[in-house]
Amino acid sequence: MADASNKKVVYAAMIGNGLIAVSKFVASLLTGSTAMMSEAVHSVADTVNQALLVYGMKRAERKPTALHPLGFGPESYFWPFVVSLVIFAMGGVFALYEGIHGFLSAEHEVAGHSQLVNYIVLGMAIVFEGAVFWVAVREFNKQRGKIPFIKQFLRAKDPTVPVVLMEDSAALAGLLVALAAVLLTEFTGWYGWDAIGSIVIGVILCGVSLLLANETHSLLIGEAASIEDRTKIAELVVADADVEDLPQLITVHRSAEDLLVAMKVRFRAGLTLEQVEAVIDRVEDAVREAIPKVGPMYVEPDSDYAADRDPHYFG
Repeated sequence: MADASNKKVVYAAMIGNGLIAVSKFVASLLTGSTAMMSEAVHSVADTVNQALLVYGMKRAERKPTALHPLGFGPESYFWPFVVSLVIFAMGGVFALYEGIHGFLSAEHEVAGHSQLVNYIVLGMAIVFEGAVFWVAVREFNKQRGKIPFIKQFLRAKDPTVPVVLMEDSAALAGLLVALAAVLLTEFTGWYGWDAIGSIVIGVILCGVSLLLANETHSLLIGEAASIEDRTKIAELVVADADVEDLPQLITVHRSAEDLLVAMKVRFRAGLTLEQVEAVIDRVEDAVREAIPKVGPMYVEPDSDYAADRDPHYFG
């Protein structure tokens, strides 16, 4: 189930970006700013993205079915991947198109519109985006503990907060670029600065979308548990008195809180089938108690014990 604090971050970002998008559209229509229009579309894209994240979290919580016996955990990875595509197509490409089109257009002189509305909207947007960004950073810091920021970002198994962090970082950078573009346009009288601002915003958004796509794609195709979790599982398995070795351990995150575990175990020679089953039960209980996110767990006796066994024994 999605963490309640993660949902809080996403809902806060969705409401904030929706309000900001409306104000940016109004400012763009009143002033004719291309950079502001790119920022407005960017905020719409961010609002849609947060809605997709909420949708993905809800779908991931569905119970297993006959068609999907392991549940729907990967939904929490699929929809953040879709978000990265939306940022690229709806935000980055649009901003690049608007900027290039504006720069190549014959009319590069300021149309005489007052930029006061742009300044007010941009100032408010920076405050709101900064507040949402701070909420996301605070939640991310809780999750990472003492782990370095970049390391936790790259190895996070729940992409929700990192996605919001990246979106808000791009949003703040875009707002500062848009503000610079508006200022340069007003003081130089050359509309090209506004178009250049839109191009820069497009480059930022495309870069962020590619980074997010790479991270969520890795999760989507199946990442192993952290080295700490893998080490802990191995230690718990071999700690059992009836286990001699752990030749193979495979872990795959299907979502942040759904870890599939499969292993080959070399049991002590001479165990009966019933005894082997009892050892497996003990191992599963110990692992799940220590690491609650472990979901499906499959234990296979190592093939070394299959060659000479009689009908009642492994080994």
